[in-house]
Amino acid sequence: MTRPAETSRRTLLAAAAGVAVAATAGVSAPAVASAPGAAPAHRPRRRAAARLVDNRAWTSYADWRGGTDAGTRAVAGRRPGLVIAKAAGRSDYTDPHTGAVATWEYATWTSPAHRLAVPSTEVIASWNAHTPAGTWLQVELSGTYSDGTDTPWYVMGRWAAGDQDIRRTSVDGQSDDKSSVWTDTFAIDAPATGLRLVSYRLRLTLYRAPGSTVTPTVWRLGAMGSDVPDRFTVPESVPGLARELTVPRYSQNVHAGQYPEYDNGGEAWCSPTSSQMIVEYWGRRPSTDDLAWVNPDFADPQVCHAARFTYDYQYEGCGNWPFNAAYAATYQDLQGVVTRLGSLTDLETLIAAGIPAITSQSFLKEELTGAGYGTSGHLMTVIGFTADGDVIANDPASPNNPAVRRVYKRREWENIWLRTKRYNASGNVSSGTGGVCYLYFPAQLTDRQRTALAAVGVR
Repeated sequence: MTRPAETSRRTLLAAAAGVAVAATAGVSAPAVASAPGAAPAHRPRRRAAARLVDNRAWTSYADWRGGTDAGTRAVAGRRPGLVIAKAAGRSDYTDPHTGAVATWEYATWTSPAHRLAVPSTEVIASWNAHTPAGTWLQVELSGTYSDGTDTPWYVMGRWAAGDQDIRRTSVDGQSDDKSSVWTDTFAIDAPATGLRLVSYRLRLTLYRAPGSTVTPTVWRLGAMGSDVPDRFTVPESVPGLARELTVPRYSQNVHAGQYPEYDNGGEAWCSPTSSQMIVEYWGRRPSTDDLAWVNPDFADPQVCHAARFTYDYQYEGCGNWPFNAAYAATYQDLQGVVTRLGSLTDLETLIAAGIPAITSQSFLKEELTGAGYGTSGHLMTVIGFTADGDVIANDPASPNNPAVRRVYKRREWENIWLRTKRYNASGNVSSGTGGVCYLYFPAQLTDRQRTALAAVGVR
Protein backbone atom coordinates (compact mmCIF):
# COMPACT_ATOMS: atom_id res chain seq x y z
CA MET A 1 0.00 0.00 0.00
CA THR A 2 1.28 3.46 -0.70
CA ARG A 3 1.30 6.06 2.00
CA PRO A 4 2.80 9.54 2.34
CA ALA A 5 6.55 9.42 2.89
CA GLU A 6 6.48 11.93 5.71
CA THR A 7 4.23 9.81 7.88
CA SER A 8 6.31 6.68 8.19
CA ARG A 9 9.66 5.17 7.45
CA ARG A 10 7.97 3.03 4.79
CA THR A 11 6.26 4.75 1.87
CA LEU A 12 4.69 1.53 0.68
CA LEU A 13 2.85 -1.09 2.67
CA ALA A 14 2.46 -3.41 -0.27
CA ALA A 15 2.97 -3.56 -3.97
CA ALA A 16 -0.70 -3.44 -4.71
CA ALA A 17 -0.01 -0.74 -7.22
CA GLY A 18 1.86 -3.50 -8.99
CA VAL A 19 5.04 -2.71 -10.77
CA ALA A 20 5.57 0.86 -11.89
CA VAL A 21 7.79 -0.47 -14.59
CA ALA A 22 10.13 1.59 -16.66
CA ALA A 23 10.32 -1.23 -19.19
CA THR A 24 8.25 -4.38 -19.79
CA ALA A 25 9.81 -6.73 -18.53
CA GLY A 26 -4.48 -31.16 -1.50
CA VAL A 27 -0.72 -31.68 -1.87
CA SER A 28 1.64 -31.84 1.09
CA ALA A 29 4.87 -32.23 -0.85
CA PRO A 30 4.77 -30.70 -4.33
CA ALA A 31 7.39 -31.60 -6.90
CA VAL A 32 10.82 -30.05 -6.49
CA ALA A 33 13.89 -30.03 -8.67
CA SER A 34 17.49 -29.57 -7.63
CA ALA A 35 19.51 -27.01 -9.51
CA PRO A 36 22.15 -28.42 -11.85
CA GLY A 37 25.28 -29.15 -9.90
CA ALA A 38 23.34 -28.72 -6.67
CA ALA A 39 25.38 -28.30 -3.54
CA PRO A 40 24.55 -30.11 -0.31
CA ALA A 41 21.36 -28.89 1.29
CA HIS A 42 23.17 -26.82 3.91
CA ARG A 43 26.64 -25.32 3.78
CA PRO A 44 28.22 -23.74 6.88
CA ARG A 45 26.92 -20.23 7.46
CA ARG A 46 27.11 -17.39 9.89
CA ARG A 47 24.84 -17.39 12.90
CA ALA A 48 21.55 -15.63 12.15
CA ALA A 49 21.10 -12.14 13.54
CA ALA A 50 18.78 -11.46 16.45
CA ARG A 51 15.16 -11.50 15.37
CA LEU A 52 13.36 -8.24 14.81
CA VAL A 53 9.93 -9.85 14.46
CA ASP A 54 7.31 -11.31 16.80
CA ASN A 55 4.61 -13.62 15.41
CA ARG A 56 1.59 -14.80 17.41
CA ALA A 57 -1.34 -16.77 16.04
CA TRP A 58 -4.43 -18.28 17.60
CA THR A 59 -5.16 -21.59 15.86
CA SER A 60 -5.85 -24.37 18.39
CA TYR A 61 -8.98 -25.33 20.28
CA ALA A 62 -7.26 -24.21 23.49
CA ASP A 63 -6.44 -20.87 21.85
CA TRP A 64 -10.05 -20.24 20.89
CA ARG A 65 -11.24 -21.32 24.33
CA GLY A 66 -8.73 -18.94 25.90
CA GLY A 67 -10.24 -15.76 24.52
CA THR A 68 -13.23 -13.73 25.70
CA ASP A 69 -16.33 -14.59 23.71
CA ALA A 70 -19.71 -12.95 23.25
CA GLY A 71 -21.78 -15.31 21.17
CA THR A 72 -18.94 -17.29 19.58
CA ARG A 73 -18.03 -20.93 20.12
CA ALA A 74 -14.78 -22.84 19.68
CA VAL A 75 -15.03 -25.89 17.43
CA ALA A 76 -12.67 -28.83 17.92
CA GLY A 77 -11.51 -31.22 15.24
CA ARG A 78 -8.79 -31.67 12.65
CA ARG A 79 -8.75 -27.92 12.07
CA PRO A 80 -10.10 -26.12 15.15
CA GLY A 81 -11.93 -22.88 14.58
CA LEU A 82 -14.34 -20.26 15.84
CA VAL A 83 -18.00 -19.88 14.78
CA ILE A 84 -21.14 -18.01 15.77
CA ALA A 85 -23.06 -19.94 18.44
CA LYS A 86 -25.70 -17.32 19.25
CA ALA A 87 -25.83 -13.71 18.17
CA ALA A 88 -24.73 -11.18 20.76
CA GLY A 89 -26.57 -8.35 19.05
CA ARG A 90 -27.51 -6.62 15.80
CA SER A 91 -26.04 -3.64 14.00
CA ASP A 92 -26.57 -1.73 10.77
CA TYR A 93 -23.72 -1.44 8.31
CA THR A 94 -23.61 1.03 5.46
CA ASP A 95 -21.23 -0.25 2.83
CA PRO A 96 -19.10 2.79 1.89
CA HIS A 97 -18.47 1.41 -1.59
CA THR A 98 -22.04 0.59 -2.62
CA GLY A 99 -24.14 2.74 -0.27
CA ALA A 100 -26.18 -0.35 0.63
CA VAL A 101 -27.51 -0.44 4.20
CA ALA A 102 -28.11 -3.81 5.84
CA THR A 103 -28.76 -5.16 9.30
CA TRP A 104 -26.49 -7.94 10.52
CA GLU A 105 -26.39 -10.01 13.67
CA TYR A 106 -22.97 -10.51 15.17
CA ALA A 107 -20.84 -12.30 17.76
CA THR A 108 -17.37 -11.35 18.99
CA TRP A 109 -14.20 -12.96 20.25
CA THR A 110 -11.32 -11.06 21.86
CA SER A 111 -7.87 -12.55 22.28
CA PRO A 112 -5.91 -12.39 25.50
CA ALA A 113 -3.32 -9.63 25.56
CA HIS A 114 -0.14 -10.69 23.79
CA ARG A 115 3.05 -9.11 25.07
CA LEU A 116 5.36 -8.56 22.14
CA ALA A 117 8.79 -10.14 22.45
CA VAL A 118 9.87 -7.38 20.07
CA PRO A 119 8.38 -4.02 21.12
CA SER A 120 7.17 -2.91 17.73
CA THR A 121 6.91 0.03 15.39
CA GLU A 122 4.57 -1.87 13.06
CA VAL A 123 1.97 -4.63 13.40
CA ILE A 124 0.19 -6.47 10.59
CA ALA A 125 -2.70 -8.83 11.29
CA SER A 126 -3.54 -11.99 9.31
CA TRP A 127 -6.58 -14.26 9.33
CA ASN A 128 -7.75 -17.42 7.62
CA ALA A 129 -11.49 -18.00 7.36
CA HIS A 130 -14.45 -19.38 5.46
CA THR A 131 -17.25 -16.86 4.90
CA PRO A 132 -20.27 -18.44 3.19
CA ALA A 133 -22.71 -16.21 1.33
CA GLY A 134 -24.50 -13.99 3.81
CA THR A 135 -21.54 -13.69 6.20
CA TRP A 136 -18.42 -11.56 6.72
CA LEU A 137 -15.97 -10.59 9.44
CA GLN A 138 -14.05 -7.69 10.93
CA VAL A 139 -10.62 -7.77 12.59
CA GLU A 140 -9.58 -5.07 15.06
CA LEU A 141 -6.45 -4.38 17.08
CA SER A 142 -5.91 -2.48 20.31
CA GLY A 143 -2.61 -2.22 22.15
CA THR A 144 -0.55 -0.65 24.87
CA TYR A 145 2.35 1.71 24.19
CA SER A 146 5.68 1.67 25.98
CA ASP A 147 4.60 4.86 27.81
CA GLY A 148 1.72 2.94 29.42
CA THR A 149 -1.11 4.48 27.41
CA ASP A 150 -3.45 2.55 25.13
CA THR A 151 -4.38 2.77 21.47
CA PRO A 152 -8.00 2.94 20.34
CA TRP A 153 -9.55 -0.10 18.68
CA TYR A 154 -8.30 0.04 15.11
CA VAL A 155 -10.04 -1.77 12.25
CA MET A 156 -7.46 -3.89 10.42
CA GLY A 157 -9.88 -5.14 7.80
CA ARG A 158 -13.49 -5.86 6.89
CA TRP A 159 -13.39 -9.02 4.86
CA ALA A 160 -15.41 -11.59 2.98
CA ALA A 161 -14.17 -14.18 0.54
CA GLY A 162 -16.80 -13.06 -1.96
CA ASP A 163 -18.08 -9.62 -2.90
CA GLN A 164 -21.83 -10.16 -3.00
CA ASP A 165 -22.64 -9.12 0.60
CA ILE A 166 -20.07 -6.45 1.42
CA ARG A 167 -17.09 -5.07 -0.43
CA ARG A 168 -13.94 -6.15 1.40
CA THR A 169 -12.20 -3.04 2.60
CA SER A 170 -9.52 -1.43 4.66
CA VAL A 171 -10.49 1.67 6.66
CA ASP A 172 -8.74 5.00 6.16
CA GLY A 173 -8.38 7.87 8.63
CA GLN A 174 -7.61 5.87 11.77
CA SER A 175 -5.13 7.59 14.06
CA ASP A 176 -4.48 8.94 17.52
CA ASP A 177 -1.58 11.27 18.29
CA LYS A 178 0.88 8.36 18.46
CA SER A 179 0.00 5.80 15.79
CA SER A 180 -1.98 5.31 12.59
CA VAL A 181 -3.30 2.50 10.45
CA TRP A 182 -2.08 2.68 6.86
CA THR A 183 -4.38 0.38 4.91
CA ASP A 184 -3.27 -2.95 6.41
CA THR A 185 -0.53 -1.90 8.83
CA PHE A 186 -0.53 -0.38 12.29
CA ALA A 187 2.45 1.99 12.55
CA ILE A 188 3.99 4.16 15.25
CA ASP A 189 3.95 7.71 13.86
CA ALA A 190 7.36 8.78 15.18
CA PRO A 191 9.48 5.71 15.93
CA ALA A 192 12.59 7.90 16.41
CA THR A 193 11.09 9.03 19.73
CA GLY A 194 11.51 5.50 21.06
CA LEU A 195 7.80 4.89 21.44
CA ARG A 196 6.83 1.29 20.74
CA LEU A 197 3.79 -0.95 20.97
CA VAL A 198 4.50 -3.46 23.74
CA SER A 199 1.32 -5.54 23.69
CA TYR A 200 -1.91 -5.95 21.78
CA ARG A 201 -5.24 -7.73 21.66
CA LEU A 202 -7.17 -8.73 18.56
CA ARG A 203 -10.97 -8.58 18.36
CA LEU A 204 -12.84 -10.65 15.83
CA THR A 205 -16.46 -9.83 14.96
CA LEU A 206 -18.40 -12.39 12.93
CA TYR A 207 -21.48 -11.21 11.02
CA ARG A 208 -24.41 -12.98 9.39
CA ALA A 209 -27.91 -12.16 8.18
CA PRO A 210 -30.41 -11.93 11.06
CA GLY A 211 -32.05 -15.26 11.79
CA SER A 212 -29.60 -17.19 9.63
CA THR A 213 -27.97 -20.40 10.80
CA VAL A 214 -24.89 -20.04 8.57
CA THR A 215 -21.69 -18.79 10.16
CA PRO A 216 -18.20 -17.73 9.26
CA THR A 217 -15.53 -20.12 10.46
CA VAL A 218 -12.15 -18.68 11.45
CA TRP A 219 -9.22 -21.08 11.68
CA ARG A 220 -6.36 -18.69 12.20
CA LEU A 221 -6.03 -15.19 13.63
CA GLY A 222 -2.77 -13.53 14.47
CA ALA A 223 -0.39 -10.66 13.95
CA MET A 224 3.23 -9.92 13.19
CA GLY A 225 4.93 -7.15 15.16
CA SER A 226 8.32 -5.83 14.09
CA ASP A 227 10.96 -3.23 14.80
CA VAL A 228 13.27 -3.20 11.78
CA PRO A 229 15.89 -0.43 11.98
CA ASP A 230 16.33 2.13 9.23
CA ARG A 231 18.97 0.91 6.81
CA PHE A 232 20.05 1.47 3.21
CA THR A 233 22.07 -1.76 3.12
CA VAL A 234 21.97 -5.06 4.97
CA PRO A 235 24.70 -7.58 5.84
CA GLU A 236 25.53 -10.06 3.11
CA SER A 237 24.45 -13.62 3.83
CA VAL A 238 26.45 -16.73 2.93
CA PRO A 239 24.84 -19.05 0.35
CA GLY A 240 23.67 -22.28 1.95
CA LEU A 241 21.30 -24.05 -0.45
CA ALA A 242 20.97 -25.00 -4.10
CA ARG A 243 17.42 -26.10 -4.87
CA GLU A 244 14.56 -25.07 -7.13
CA LEU A 245 10.87 -25.74 -6.52
CA THR A 246 8.57 -26.43 -9.44
CA VAL A 247 6.07 -23.55 -9.22
CA PRO A 248 3.59 -22.56 -11.97
CA ARG A 249 4.58 -19.46 -13.94
CA TYR A 250 2.09 -16.66 -14.58
CA SER A 251 2.72 -13.23 -16.05
CA GLN A 252 0.64 -10.30 -14.87
CA ASN A 253 1.33 -8.50 -18.15
CA VAL A 254 -0.61 -11.10 -20.11
CA HIS A 255 -3.63 -9.49 -18.42
CA ALA A 256 -2.83 -5.85 -19.25
CA GLY A 257 -6.08 -3.94 -19.71
CA GLN A 258 -8.29 -6.77 -18.44
CA TYR A 259 -10.87 -5.94 -15.74
CA PRO A 260 -9.64 -2.38 -15.07
CA GLU A 261 -12.18 -2.12 -12.23
CA TYR A 262 -9.70 -4.20 -10.22
CA ASP A 263 -6.63 -2.01 -9.79
CA ASN A 264 -6.56 -0.79 -13.40
CA GLY A 265 -6.01 -4.23 -14.86
CA GLY A 266 -3.36 -6.90 -15.05
CA GLU A 267 -0.34 -4.63 -15.30
CA ALA A 268 -0.92 -3.93 -11.58
CA TRP A 269 -1.61 -7.52 -10.50
CA CYS A 270 1.79 -8.60 -9.22
CA SER A 271 0.38 -9.56 -5.82
CA PRO A 272 -2.60 -11.72 -6.87
CA THR A 273 -0.56 -13.23 -9.72
CA SER A 274 2.11 -14.27 -7.22
CA SER A 275 -0.55 -15.56 -4.84
CA GLN A 276 -2.10 -17.68 -7.57
CA MET A 277 1.24 -19.23 -8.46
CA ILE A 278 1.71 -20.52 -4.93
CA VAL A 279 -1.91 -21.56 -4.45
CA GLU A 280 -1.48 -23.79 -7.50
CA TYR A 281 1.93 -24.99 -6.35
CA TRP A 282 0.07 -26.54 -3.42
CA GLY A 283 -2.32 -28.24 -5.82
CA ARG A 284 -5.33 -25.94 -5.39
CA ARG A 285 -7.14 -23.83 -7.96
CA PRO A 286 -10.57 -22.30 -8.53
CA SER A 287 -13.27 -24.52 -10.02
CA THR A 288 -14.80 -24.14 -13.46
CA ASP A 289 -17.88 -22.66 -11.81
CA ASP A 290 -15.68 -20.20 -9.89
CA LEU A 291 -14.25 -18.96 -13.18
CA ALA A 292 -17.49 -18.77 -15.11
CA TRP A 293 -17.58 -14.96 -14.78
CA VAL A 294 -14.23 -14.51 -16.58
CA ASN A 295 -14.20 -13.68 -20.30
CA PRO A 296 -13.42 -17.02 -22.00
CA ASP A 297 -11.06 -15.25 -24.40
CA PHE A 298 -8.69 -14.41 -21.53
CA ALA A 299 -5.75 -16.69 -20.80
CA ASP A 300 -5.15 -17.90 -17.23
CA PRO A 301 -8.59 -16.89 -15.92
CA GLN A 302 -7.56 -17.92 -12.41
CA VAL A 303 -5.28 -14.85 -12.27
CA CYS A 304 -8.29 -12.61 -13.01
CA HIS A 305 -10.13 -14.49 -10.27
CA ALA A 306 -7.32 -13.86 -7.78
CA ALA A 307 -7.31 -10.14 -8.62
CA ARG A 308 -11.05 -9.80 -8.07
CA PHE A 309 -11.02 -11.65 -4.76
CA THR A 310 -7.99 -9.90 -3.27
CA TYR A 311 -9.20 -6.44 -4.27
CA ASP A 312 -9.46 -3.85 -1.48
CA TYR A 313 -12.21 -1.40 -2.41
CA GLN A 314 -10.86 1.38 -0.19
CA TYR A 315 -7.25 1.11 -1.27
CA GLU A 316 -8.42 0.48 -4.84
CA GLY A 317 -5.75 -2.16 -5.29
CA CYS A 318 -5.08 -5.89 -5.15
CA GLY A 319 -2.03 -5.69 -2.89
CA ASN A 320 -3.52 -5.58 0.59
CA TRP A 321 -1.17 -8.04 2.26
CA PRO A 322 -3.61 -9.73 4.68
CA PHE A 323 -6.28 -9.89 1.97
CA ASN A 324 -3.89 -11.91 -0.20
CA ALA A 325 -3.09 -14.29 2.65
CA ALA A 326 -6.81 -14.65 3.41
CA TYR A 327 -7.49 -15.36 -0.27
CA ALA A 328 -4.97 -18.22 -0.28
CA ALA A 329 -6.65 -19.69 2.80
CA THR A 330 -10.02 -19.86 1.04
CA TYR A 331 -8.64 -22.93 -0.72
CA GLN A 332 -9.06 -26.23 1.08
CA ASP A 333 -6.62 -26.77 3.93
CA LEU A 334 -4.27 -23.91 3.06
CA GLN A 335 -3.00 -21.31 5.52
CA GLY A 336 -1.65 -17.86 4.75
CA VAL A 337 0.29 -15.39 6.87
CA VAL A 338 2.11 -12.10 6.42
CA THR A 339 5.48 -11.82 8.13
CA ARG A 340 8.98 -10.43 7.81
CA LEU A 341 12.10 -12.51 7.38
CA GLY A 342 15.58 -11.50 8.43
CA SER A 343 17.81 -12.77 5.62
CA LEU A 344 18.10 -15.00 2.60
CA THR A 345 19.13 -17.70 5.07
CA ASP A 346 15.52 -17.69 6.28
CA LEU A 347 14.30 -18.09 2.71
CA GLU A 348 16.74 -20.96 2.19
CA THR A 349 15.31 -22.68 5.25
CA LEU A 350 11.83 -22.49 3.76
CA ILE A 351 12.87 -23.55 0.25
CA ALA A 352 14.72 -26.55 1.72
CA ALA A 353 11.39 -27.65 3.23
CA GLY A 354 9.53 -27.10 -0.04
CA ILE A 355 7.87 -23.81 0.94
CA PRO A 356 8.14 -20.93 -1.59
CA ALA A 357 7.59 -17.32 -0.50
CA ILE A 358 6.12 -14.15 -1.97
CA THR A 359 8.37 -11.18 -1.29
CA SER A 360 7.84 -7.42 -1.53
CA GLN A 361 10.58 -5.10 -2.77
CA SER A 362 11.20 -1.79 -4.58
CA PHE A 363 14.19 -0.76 -6.67
CA LEU A 364 15.62 1.28 -9.52
CA LYS A 365 16.15 -0.47 -12.83
CA GLU A 366 19.93 -0.44 -12.39
CA GLU A 367 19.70 -1.97 -8.89
CA LEU A 368 18.51 -5.39 -10.05
CA THR A 369 20.45 -6.77 -12.98
CA GLY A 370 18.25 -8.49 -15.53
CA ALA A 371 14.91 -7.20 -14.28
CA GLY A 372 14.61 -4.63 -17.04
CA TYR A 373 12.40 -2.31 -15.00
CA GLY A 374 12.28 -0.20 -11.87
CA THR A 375 9.43 -0.20 -9.40
CA SER A 376 8.13 1.62 -6.34
CA GLY A 377 6.70 -1.66 -5.07
CA HIS A 378 6.49 -5.16 -6.49
CA LEU A 379 5.74 -8.74 -5.43
CA MET A 380 7.53 -11.76 -6.82
CA THR A 381 7.75 -15.42 -5.84
CA VAL A 382 11.03 -16.90 -4.64
CA ILE A 383 11.23 -20.52 -5.76
CA GLY A 384 14.86 -21.45 -5.16
CA PHE A 385 18.57 -20.76 -5.30
CA THR A 386 21.29 -21.60 -7.81
CA ALA A 387 24.49 -23.43 -6.94
CA ASP A 388 26.13 -19.99 -6.61
CA GLY A 389 23.43 -18.84 -4.21
CA ASP A 390 21.64 -16.50 -6.61
CA VAL A 391 17.88 -16.09 -6.23
CA ILE A 392 15.53 -17.93 -8.58
CA ALA A 393 12.26 -16.03 -8.75
CA ASN A 394 9.01 -16.30 -10.63
CA ASP A 395 8.69 -12.62 -11.52
CA PRO A 396 5.17 -11.77 -12.74
CA ALA A 397 6.46 -8.53 -14.33
CA SER A 398 7.44 -10.50 -17.41
CA PRO A 399 6.08 -10.27 -20.95
CA ASN A 400 4.70 -13.82 -20.98
CA ASN A 401 4.50 -16.96 -18.86
CA PRO A 402 7.66 -18.69 -20.14
CA ALA A 403 9.70 -15.56 -19.32
CA VAL A 404 8.54 -15.49 -15.69
CA ARG A 405 11.41 -17.58 -14.30
CA ARG A 406 14.34 -15.25 -13.55
CA VAL A 407 17.69 -15.56 -11.81
CA TYR A 408 18.74 -12.48 -9.86
CA LYS A 409 22.10 -11.75 -8.27
CA ARG A 410 22.01 -12.71 -4.64
CA ARG A 411 23.58 -9.57 -3.21
CA GLU A 412 21.43 -7.20 -5.25
CA TRP A 413 18.22 -9.04 -4.52
CA GLU A 414 18.91 -9.44 -0.80
CA ASN A 415 19.51 -5.72 -0.35
CA ILE A 416 16.46 -4.45 -2.24
CA TRP A 417 14.22 -6.81 -0.27
CA LEU A 418 15.57 -6.26 3.25
CA ARG A 419 16.42 -2.57 3.30
CA THR A 420 14.06 0.01 4.76
CA LYS A 421 15.55 3.08 3.05
CA ARG A 422 16.44 3.69 -0.59
CA TYR A 423 16.92 6.47 -3.12
CA ASN A 424 14.20 6.79 -5.73
CA ALA A 425 14.57 7.91 -9.35
CA SER A 426 14.41 11.58 -8.27
CA GLY A 427 17.27 11.11 -5.82
CA ASN A 428 14.99 11.47 -2.82
CA VAL A 429 14.87 9.06 0.10
CA SER A 430 12.04 6.55 -0.10
CA SER A 431 11.28 3.47 1.94
CA GLY A 432 11.58 -0.28 1.51
CA THR A 433 9.59 -3.08 3.06
CA GLY A 434 12.24 -4.52 5.37
CA GLY A 435 11.78 -8.17 4.42
CA VAL A 436 8.00 -8.45 4.11
CA CYS A 437 6.70 -11.67 2.63
CA TYR A 438 3.58 -13.82 2.38
CA LEU A 439 3.83 -17.49 3.30
CA TYR A 440 1.21 -20.03 2.21
CA PHE A 441 1.40 -23.60 3.49
CA PRO A 442 -0.82 -26.61 4.26
CA ALA A 443 -3.00 -26.76 7.35
CA GLN A 444 -1.61 -30.23 8.03
CA LEU A 445 2.16 -29.82 8.01
CA THR A 446 4.88 -32.38 7.66
CA ASP A 447 7.47 -32.41 10.43
CA ARG A 448 9.99 -30.81 8.08
CA GLN A 449 7.60 -28.02 7.09
CA ARG A 450 6.67 -27.36 10.71
CA THR A 451 10.32 -27.17 11.75
CA ALA A 452 11.19 -24.80 8.91
CA LEU A 453 8.31 -22.46 9.67
CA ALA A 454 9.17 -22.46 13.37
CA ALA A 455 12.77 -21.60 12.48
CA VAL A 456 11.56 -18.40 10.79
CA GLY A 457 9.18 -17.58 13.63
CA VAL A 458 5.87 -18.84 12.19
CA ARG A 459 3.72 -21.40 14.01
